[in-house]
Amino acid sequence: MNVKSLFRTKSIDTILTEAALDPNAHGTHGSSEGSLKRTLGVWDLTALGIAAVIGAGIFSTIGNAAASGGPGVSLLFIFTAIACAFSAFCYAEFASSIPVAGSAYTYAYASLGEIIAWIIGWDLLMEYAIGNIAVAISWSDYFTSLLDGYGIHVPTWMSMDLLTASRGYDAVKTAMDSGIAFTDLVAKGVAQGSIDGYNAWTTAPQLFGFHLIGDIPAMIITVVVTAIVYIGIQESKRINNAMVILKILVLMLVIGLGAFYVKPENWSPFAPNGVSGILKGVSAVFFAYIGFDAISTTAEECKNPQRDLPRAMIYSLVICTVLYIAVALVLTGIVRFDKLAVGDPLAYAFGPEGASVNWVAGVIAISAVVALFTVLLVFQLGQPRIWMAMSRDGLLPPVFSAIHPKYKTPWFSTIVAGFFVAIPCIFMNLTEVTDLTSIGTLSAFVLVCLGVLRLDPHRPKVPGRFYTPYINGKILFPVLCVLFTIGCIIWNNEGVTVFFQLGEWEVFKHKIPMFGFLIFIVGMCVWTYRKSLSLIPLMGVTSCAYLMTELGWTNWVRFILWLIVGLVIYFFYSYQNSKLAKKV
Repeated sequence: MNVKSLFRTKSIDTILTEAALDPNAHGTHGSSEGSLKRTLGVWDLTALGIAAVIGAGIFSTIGNAAASGGPGVSLLFIFTAIACAFSAFCYAEFASSIPVAGSAYTYAYASLGEIIAWIIGWDLLMEYAIGNIAVAISWSDYFTSLLDGYGIHVPTWMSMDLLTASRGYDAVKTAMDSGIAFTDLVAKGVAQGSIDGYNAWTTAPQLFGFHLIGDIPAMIITVVVTAIVYIGIQESKRINNAMVILKILVLMLVIGLGAFYVKPENWSPFAPNGVSGILKGVSAVFFAYIGFDAISTTAEECKNPQRDLPRAMIYSLVICTVLYIAVALVLTGIVRFDKLAVGDPLAYAFGPEGASVNWVAGVIAISAVVALFTVLLVFQLGQPRIWMAMSRDGLLPPVFSAIHPKYKTPWFSTIVAGFFVAIPCIFMNLTEVTDLTSIGTLSAFVLVCLGVLRLDPHRPKVPGRFYTPYINGKILFPVLCVLFTIGCIIWNNEGVTVFFQLGEWEVFKHKIPMFGFLIFIVGMCVWTYRKSLSLIPLMGVTSCAYLMTELGWTNWVRFILWLIVGLVIYFFYSYQNSKLAKKV
């Protein structure tokens, strides 16, 4: 093994040729018996993007983000959308040039090398699997709440994860041991969630002393969605399109009707906790945007991928950004920002504490169940196709790229993807997975943008393909970086001195990601000055890397551990079995 072999790349022509000849890929003329079915048009792809983006972010996490940032959280949606837009241009260029399954993994293989492709593929597995665990848990919460409204009560031990129940039991037991009566727990400041956890723990059946507690609705919905994806892309498309139309209509209702209940005084102060308060919602807001790249995983099921994939990415991002900003402004206009730290902020805004239009709250509850279902559907659709692409290259066992002869789907990868979501979502806590999903996605965006930077912007253009517009960043990018760094230091409420508190580890460790970012940016400025790199992918790298620094030290540690596990698998299996290595 030598270092150079780790960065071996596969040319775009080779990727396209192998995809055409691979018996598991779609043939050039659609004649392969093991081919995927080309059935998606531009509006189908746009609907997939909207389905992935309009989900947990707008129906739940937007509340906590608004509680920290106030009405100014709408600016965070704009900033995050701009960061995603830079990345979307880069995704669109690759998707148009390499219209095969695999998304960012395949793009990295063509531009950055095999080991980087493995890392980005491993990242995407984390993004899609852990992201869907979070979505399945959110869907379960909304679904059980909806059933409660109709008088159907699911036992708490069947709708709560084991970790939350255990923590709730410990919190309540500690309070009761100190002399607080059970009926006085809420009055004494014990969270209702802890009380629910205690009830789940004490009422759950036991087997050999083990409490049988699990989020059963989350598991069931994952199995249902996996079955739909297994059966075929045509069925998935029809279900998704219908549900996307429904949830867009509901959001239009929220925006249109809610505008009549907005109190302008609720928008003052616009940013009550300053820029730092707005940025506290980075994880929640970015979690809302992670889905648009899932469109590229369906490249081999598109009728005209080189034309339709770039358009669908941009269309879905623009539509979703407008909806998010409008909803954020209406939400914070109806109810003061400090009351929005609830699990169902849209329903809360139209409830007794807000507009008091109760029938709208019911409609929102139903649409939230639908919206989260479509997010789950899109990610369960995307994840197996990435595994399929990695298997084609020999980095995963061959069975992962097997195509079902009847349904024309990667059947084994689909089943494994369902297993990796259905089982953990029974036991895992929502707060444990959201941030990890965001940092994995941002790292994928950074690598895709770096991949575009490695391409020659002056190479001959192929008619019909999308190319990221070239803007020379030689001078402009370093100037923007200096201005951005100065702005960050000024806006940071902790001040400049926090960067020099090197003797205090508890303070310093949380600044390590920012130090790393500043060193990284200096290197990017030098590279840009020497090579006259393109500004748009540079801004994608910079903005996404900065957002990663806002996700906290703990998430970085977890992320690095995940990468270490992936590298162990790569060196013990994938490196030796790589098809590219066997050709050398």
